[in-house]
Amino acid sequence: MDLLTFGEFSIVYNSFSFTFATMMAATLFFWLNLGSVAAAYRPALVVTGLVTFIAAYHYLQILISFGNAYDVTNGVVTATGKEFNVAYRYVDWLLTVPLLLIELILVMKLTQSETVKKATLLGGAAALMIILGYPGEIAGDMGTRQFWWALSMIPFLYIVFSLVVGLKSSITEQPDSAKGLIKIASLVVIISWSFYPIVYLFPNLGIESAYAAVEIGYSVADIIAKAGFGVLIYMIARRKSEAEGFKA
Repeated sequence: MDLLTFGEFSIVYNSFSFTFATMMAATLFFWLNLGSVAAAYRPALVVTGLVTFIAAYHYLQILISFGNAYDVTNGVVTATGKEFNVAYRYVDWLLTVPLLLIELILVMKLTQSETVKKATLLGGAAALMIILGYPGEIAGDMGTRQFWWALSMIPFLYIVFSLVVGLKSSITEQPDSAKGLIKIASLVVIISWSFYPIVYLFPNLGIESAYAAVEIGYSVADIIAKAGFGVLIYMIARRKSEAEGFKA
């Protein structure tokens, strides 16, 4: 286990707690507002809430596991010998990252064949990206970590390319009131996701307190990519519902 100062322990622990609370609040917001959008866009909001609910559950487990891995006595942090289970985060990503892309596809209201094709390709690429990243995350050797990072970047770049180029024609077919938000949503996915591979490499870059920086960085990225992105999905659904004459 990595040794932490009391300050590092506190900020990591509190970041996990804050992220858990944010994800639960976001879940309630999305599901309680299903009636404010047209029926065609409710599946997107259901998936959006499911993403934050899954994340909330895993952050609770992360919080508990982290608390069990360390003992704090009189401001001194010592390892208890119990392992901090980083697998919780990767199981969360394996479930939620494909769903994040699917919720964007659902809210665009594409044809059924387009929806199935894009959801399968992008969701599959997202799952592969997470699977390839996990061996490097648990590796103690920096060379191994960098090797798996490079492999996971292949599906990552495919997803970015698909969002920038593949969805471009679909965005032009959206209502004027929603086009801007859909473009922003695509950019949020790209920018927030780009933060993950940067954080992943913190230990390789020799950053001081890299262990704490990684956990805090992942938490910030999750809040933006899941709760923040979900708010954009909700706003897109509302705009498109209003454009189609729906009144809550």
